[in-house]
Amino acid sequence: MIDPFHYFLIFLKASLFSTGGLSNLPSLRQDLLAEGWAEDAEFGRSVVIGQLSPGPNGLWVISLGYLTYGPAGAILALIAIVLPAFLVLFVAAGYARIARARWVGGAMRGVALAVVGILLSVVWTIMRQPGVDRWGIVIALAAFELVGTKRVRLPFILALAACAGLFLYQ
Repeated sequence: MIDPFHYFLIFLKASLFSTGGLSNLPSLRQDLLAEGWAEDAEFGRSVVIGQLSPGPNGLWVISLGYLTYGPAGAILALIAIVLPAFLVLFVAAGYARIARARWVGGAMRGVALAVVGILLSVVWTIMRQPGVDRWGIVIALAAFELVGTKRVRLPFILALAACAGLFLYQ
């Protein structure tokens, strides 16, 4: 017997922690199979229905809801995949109202400085690892300098650092 609230939470979790399309498929598959509420064939059918249907690619979830729990499952799946988007709109509307408040700017500056501190602690931890020698420091400083110029794109900097590491450490 399917518990509707638990069923809804499974779909909501998959929707919250996915990027759309088929990215919530692994989570839904794992959870619904573990509960015994779905079979592999239902996932295949729902993806095919979603691909054949007009509209967004993520609508296959509604088909999965229908195939596993009937009309109630389709409605619960629909609500679960739409709710995170409404939550973002609600937060954005609230943020637009308070964005000009003085305390928000101060709070954001504090968060930004905390992020800098956390990143510096990560850099410090990495630099103290065994195997980091003067060449590692040179590569890190060169990458930092290239990023600072804002003229070299990050993927190119990473490729240069990989080539330098390959050349120096092989």
